[in-house]
Amino acid sequence: MSELAADGVPVAVTCRVLKLARQPYYRWLAAPVGARELKQAHLANALFDAHCDDPEFGHRLLADEAARAGLVACDRTVWRICSSNGWWSVFGKKRPRGGKKAGPPAHDDLVLRVFTADGPNRLWLWDITEHPTSEGKVYLCAIKDVFSNRIVGYSISDRMTSHIAVNALASAVQRRGDVAGCIVHGDRGSQFRSRKVLRELARHDLVGSMGQVASAGDNAAMESFFSLLQNNVLNRRRWTTRDELRLAIIVWIERTYHRRRRQARLGRLTPIEYETINTPQVALAA
Repeated sequence: MSELAADGVPVAVTCRVLKLARQPYYRWLAAPVGARELKQAHLANALFDAHCDDPEFGHRLLADEAARAGLVACDRTVWRICSSNGWWSVFGKKRPRGGKKAGPPAHDDLVLRVFTADGPNRLWLWDITEHPTSEGKVYLCAIKDVFSNRIVGYSISDRMTSHIAVNALASAVQRRGDVAGCIVHGDRGSQFRSRKVLRELARHDLVGSMGQVASAGDNAAMESFFSLLQNNVLNRRRWTTRDELRLAIIVWIERTYHRRRRQARLGRLTPIEYETINTPQVALAA
């Protein structure tokens, strides 16, 4: 209409030919993007951010994340936006015959299965494990310092989202202090590839590293810790509540693994003893 009006054709004539009323046209011309469309755009942006951070979330969990950001919408509206944009949970579609395709690595593999370090805070390994209780699953994200095999940070939650990895990393940084330049190696799980984790790594000057697809050996040193945890805590009994299992995990890590379990690789010392003897000039929290 604007182009025709510029050519000398009156708006009234154009509206009459197109069978449109002039008043709605002038209202649209004054505000091409209405309040409803603007609200939908903000909601879609919040859903996209939540989907990028946690690709395993379905539309209902994405709606919860958007509500936390102050954008409340019904499940049907969220489903429509996610469906039109193809924002599906990685678990929501039928897996191909070869299994779920891993996402692209966020970092190069800087470790190459060489799990050694000549000092603390040079190389950390991290991974996530899960175990059922009568109330539902409990997820543990743990970070191990290769130098002493000490668990320098961990987070326990009832949901496996990027938050569990961010919280574990924040716990490790708070405990260890100056960690700039430390390599943090893990697998290609969506939690470790999320933007929240990448921002947390960059904020503390940590260097990310990721192993190859379908290669358990690329993080074998971390899997050995989870195997110990499985045999000594998780599989010892049936757990009734999440809090019960959470407390058992914390007690085993802090009391038994760190202070009582001697390791052959450490010269029959515990992780705490090994760090105390080999890094006397560094004040490491016990």
